[in-house]
Amino acid sequence: MSTLPPLSLYIHIPWCVRKCPYCDFNSHAVKGEIPEAAYVAALLRDLQLEQPAAQGREIDTIFIGGGTPSLFTADAIAQILDGANQIIPFSRDIEITMEANPGTFEQERFAGYLNAGVNRLSVGVQSFNPTHLKALGRIHSGDEAKKAIMAAGELGFPHLNIDLMHGLPDQTPEQALHDLETAIALGPDHLSWYQLTIEPNTEFFNKPPIIPQDETLWDIQQAGQSLIATAGFQQYEVSAYAKGSQARARHNLNYWQFGDYIGIGAGAHGKVSFPEQDLILRRWKQRSPKAYLQSINPLGGEQEIAREDRPFEFMMNALRLIEGVDESCFPQRTYMPLSDIADSLSTARTRNLLEASRLQATPQGQLFLNDLLETFISG
Repeated sequence: MSTLPPLSLYIHIPWCVRKCPYCDFNSHAVKGEIPEAAYVAALLRDLQLEQPAAQGREIDTIFIGGGTPSLFTADAIAQILDGANQIIPFSRDIEITMEANPGTFEQERFAGYLNAGVNRLSVGVQSFNPTHLKALGRIHSGDEAKKAIMAAGELGFPHLNIDLMHGLPDQTPEQALHDLETAIALGPDHLSWYQLTIEPNTEFFNKPPIIPQDETLWDIQQAGQSLIATAGFQQYEVSAYAKGSQARARHNLNYWQFGDYIGIGAGAHGKVSFPEQDLILRRWKQRSPKAYLQSINPLGGEQEIAREDRPFEFMMNALRLIEGVDESCFPQRTYMPLSDIADSLSTARTRNLLEASRLQATPQGQLFLNDLLETFISG
């Protein structure tokens, strides 16, 4: 009998103070007052409609993202979490992550988030350098970022992540490493450290900045990973580093292991399995906050992940993990036997891109991840 994977919940809050030029998320600069109470009510209506997809499961992890969720009051976050728990019960050891920006930092508000149940704070710093913050369109200063992170630590959040970018316009390796050293000194137990990428439908895509050459990017990557490892962090995903297994982001791990997640909020995406019907669905909500608020049913659409597409979808997620996943995870999450991808596995292993008895990229496979993934594309 097929079993259901773990269930997570993603909550999207779409407003921010100002749209950053690199951001391709569904975020909207605040114009006037945020309709906080109406949006809280809409989120809970949305989740009520999604409740049958839980199929008896508890919610193991929650991620509140955006936009800038910390524009919402602590009372609003508490109402969302309390209401959600009544619709689909939370597991006893649930991980609840919330994104927060230093530019919207208030220590009293952070304390309220902690009291509301948030036990993992992710602070979007991106850089501590004033020149790079300006280039990225960020509204906070390096000092504000430090104060926000120190306050979060003093308040006692069980887990604290710092989001940092590298490969920024005109950034030198020394500057990138200084950002990392500053972040590490602030005592987080998790780092998200990733290279700036230019995405379609962003200001940077229309007016590309000058970013470091490939050789410089490689130098930053190599030196940064060495610095992070020396500080006691273990890389467990392409851009994620944790101090011990307990500090790993369980919500993101569920994504990478092809678990299920319900998405609520304007533009939120979800993926839900129905094993008895051999059905895996992706669902998304209406992107416009106004349309989302006015909808009786905010579903924007849904699409089945066809059997022939599941191997690639699964591997695209699982192979982001440095340790990969056990081979048994594939049939458990795709409802397909491992024999269905035997030829692809053989090809990848012959080319020394995949480990012999585990769904894990070899060191060479990590360097040529796109080539490895192509072996699992149907047709």
